Formats: sequence, C-alpha cells, structure tokens
Amino acid sequence: MTEHPRISLSADVLGGKPVIRGTRLAVEFVIGLLADGWSEPDILANYPGISHEDIIACLAYARDMLASERVYPSAA
Repeated sequence: MTEHPRISLSADVLGGKPVIRGTRLAVEFVIGLLADGWSEPDILANYPGISHEDIIACLAYARDMLASERVYPSAA
C-alpha cells in the first residue's frame, strides 16, 4: 500500500482510526464532510489546524483503502 505521511494510525487515538497527523480529526470524518456537501474552504475555515494537503491526503488514503478492497462472491 502507498505510504501516507500525513495520515497517522495509533491505537490510543480514536480507537486506532486513521487521523490527520497531529490532530484528532479522522479521515472518515473529513470524507464525510465532503460527502455531505462541505466545500474545501468550508472545512478549512471550520478546522484551521488542517490544510489543503491534509484534505488531499484523506482522499488519497480513502482511494487506496478502496483499491485494496476485495469482494468474494459467495457459493450460495
């Protein structure tokens, strides 16, 4: 899998969910804001501790997780 230096995983931060390094903002949360229609300027204005590059890193992390997902048809 691709390295994501802006994304951190630690068992003692948000139960091990991937977060933007140095924050407690989960990748899932940022992707959710985008899915709910928030624009990048909206996110940056409401969460001044993150940057454009952090948002791009969240998208790249989500892309890579989905790319590695495998679906196996059941025999039933």
